[in-house]
Amino acid sequence: MTEDVETPPATDGARLEVEDVAVSLGEVDVLEDVSLTVEPGEFVGLVGPNGAGKTTLLRAVSGALEPTRGSVAVDGAALHDRPSKAASRLVAVVPQDTTLSFSFDVRTVVEMGRYPHRSRFSPPDEDDRAAVDRALERTRTTRFADRPIDEVSGGERQRVVLARAIAQETPVLLLDEPTASLDVNHQVETLELVRELVSEGRTVVAAIHDLDLAARYCDRLVALAGGRVLEAGPPEAVLNRDVLAAAFDVTAAVTENPVTGSPTVTALPDADGAPEPARVHVVGSGATAANVLSRLTAAGLECTAGPVSGGDVAAEVARGQGLETLDVEPFAPLGAGDIDAVCRAAATADATVVADLEVGAGNLALLEELIGTPGLIVVERRPFAERNHAGERARSAYERCSRGAIESSPDAVLEAVREAADRATSSVLSATED
Repeated sequence: MTEDVETPPATDGARLEVEDVAVSLGEVDVLEDVSLTVEPGEFVGLVGPNGAGKTTLLRAVSGALEPTRGSVAVDGAALHDRPSKAASRLVAVVPQDTTLSFSFDVRTVVEMGRYPHRSRFSPPDEDDRAAVDRALERTRTTRFADRPIDEVSGGERQRVVLARAIAQETPVLLLDEPTASLDVNHQVETLELVRELVSEGRTVVAAIHDLDLAARYCDRLVALAGGRVLEAGPPEAVLNRDVLAAAFDVTAAVTENPVTGSPTVTALPDADGAPEPARVHVVGSGATAANVLSRLTAAGLECTAGPVSGGDVAAEVARGQGLETLDVEPFAPLGAGDIDAVCRAAATADATVVADLEVGAGNLALLEELIGTPGLIVVERRPFAERNHAGERARSAYERCSRGAIESSPDAVLEAVREAADRATSSVLSATED
């Protein structure tokens, strides 16, 4: 979105301080004692369910809504003590509702961002026109600058309103669901542009409904629920099982995106009445094993893992969850003691998950020992041929392992372990009846 764009003038950010802000509408308390500080050059995301108070907080921070109590300050100056025009030179807003009452052309809409910088009846000057041109170019809206705003698509209109806020050239930028009406490509382009504004010094606060995008682009997150701050901090600290359960009333698995390195959130289904295994052992390494461990522990299951080596993402997830692991040296062949330890862990587990296991000469014997293990589940994201480094013997062992095992994808592993528990229960009942 930012190719071939004239370099904008430097925009110094401002320190935004929200202290003990409360907002009551009638007899309803919408916000209660919300406090946060955003430094210049920082991107803070507001996350939470519908009705959490995100939009109300943005309106209070922008000056559009007077808090019932508390204060909002920009570089130490109380925002609500300033005239509207002076406040608009400090804070620009991209609202969620981008509907406009009149059929202005796109350039005129973007030019509205310059009103705080000139007197009431003065025409746009050279600086105003340059700011508008830069904003149109940065948002890729120049090509339809002369079209009426009501003749562009919803996604294009969102970009026009963002261009208006960019043209306003304020140190603080507030965005309410800036990607809600955009397709995936334009969501990424928009947030990449916001990150560029942050790198230039802007102070940015945005309400973002997509938790994965929020984690990927924001420096810090503030989780709101019921008008209160539940948690604030780096994305990996805020997006955890307990906070997500409290905010969204959902069981969720949080894994590391293997491409971006940011947290990825997956909501898991409730399973009332389903048999629960008491213990699951996970064999494997890499992103698939990490995904499996995150999903199972998020559902409250007791897990062990191994063999794992230091630095592997599955090992990091296991240690982050405080799980018992069987640690081995990277790339070293497994000894008889290691294999015996894995087999003992599998024997005491209600289900054993083999997750995208890479098979070489060093762990082929382990794969062969797992053949016929009760409650065995094979989870695949990549074909075994891509993970086979030990030839025909490994292929044969893998096929024998898979025969009789429950086959699953990472997304369905929770259902698979419950199926394994159900089979074990049925087997016990059958043996008792006999």
